[in-house]
Amino acid sequence: MSGLADLFNTIMSPIYNGVSWILLMFHKFFSLFLNPASGAAWALSIMMLVVVIRIALIPLFVKQIKATRGLQTLQPQMKEIQTKYKNDRQKQSEEMMKLYKETGTNPLSSCLPIFVQSPFFFGLFHVLQGVAKGTPVGVLSQETVNQGQAATIFGAPISQTFVNATTMSTKIVAAILIILMTATTFTTQRQLMVKNMPTGQSNPMAQQQKILLYVMPGMFAVFGINFPIGVLIYWFTTNLWTMGQQLYVIRRNPTPGSEAEKALFARQAEKAAARGESVGVATAVAVTDEEPKIIRNQPKKQPRAKRTPPPKPGPAQGQKPAPPSTGDAGPAGSGAPETPPA
Repeated sequence: MSGLADLFNTIMSPIYNGVSWILLMFHKFFSLFLNPASGAAWALSIMMLVVVIRIALIPLFVKQIKATRGLQTLQPQMKEIQTKYKNDRQKQSEEMMKLYKETGTNPLSSCLPIFVQSPFFFGLFHVLQGVAKGTPVGVLSQETVNQGQAATIFGAPISQTFVNATTMSTKIVAAILIILMTATTFTTQRQLMVKNMPTGQSNPMAQQQKILLYVMPGMFAVFGINFPIGVLIYWFTTNLWTMGQQLYVIRRNPTPGSEAEKALFARQAEKAAARGESVGVATAVAVTDEEPKIIRNQPKKQPRAKRTPPPKPGPAQGQKPAPPSTGDAGPAGSGAPETPPA
């Protein structure tokens, strides 16, 4: 068992070094105007570590958005495959993989940010566990570890957990952070499900999001009691970042057919009305949920002076012009026929 642990630590060693180095650099910076052993210096260092990691993950977040949109677009085809091959799981899987390959969609892409962020989370967890035990991890020195052990926030050491808390203040701070971490996780999932899911159609992804809405916060609440307070600060901060980032994307680039898209069209309609511009048919339909009405413009009657008389019809092709009439009226209108000169 110890051999596997050593192998795991060897593989994770670059992550430990990277996480501890970033943490150390920010700690040195905040130590210029804060007490190096204060909880404020360590808490701010952990928060800035979150900012660095999440900025680095923005390209993966963009891929996640595209993958999620792709899966939502494929929902009708996926449901059709599931219905057609409901009694043949192997054929169903083959057709699903074929559909993913043809459309260039990777269902795992939506989980990439979580997978990539996990090693950093475990790295920080291990670094803070080392601080709690007085053992340097990564590039941290013994002096820095001793400062971390002494650092407290609201009277609670950042290296202690709810389970091994030695004081009531530590339990209270840890419990508050667990509640905040759980609440922000729930809010983030609910925001995604309520505002950015297509409405008016059967969507299996909505069922999955509904399950995650309650499963994810429950998992964080259960496992959070074993997280050091420093890790709770890290996870609460990354949840706040996710909420803000997700809110920006939902507001600016919502999923087609979602409530967020209707809200976007409504804002566009209000701005267009304020500028005196007409609203597009697609925007009007999305805002009112009604079929577009066809408006026919009736021609206006013009004054007689402005009317243009219709052109006189010419002779038919291949025919000579008709000779002038020699009826009752003569050229002078006298009523006598015209007489040739003598």
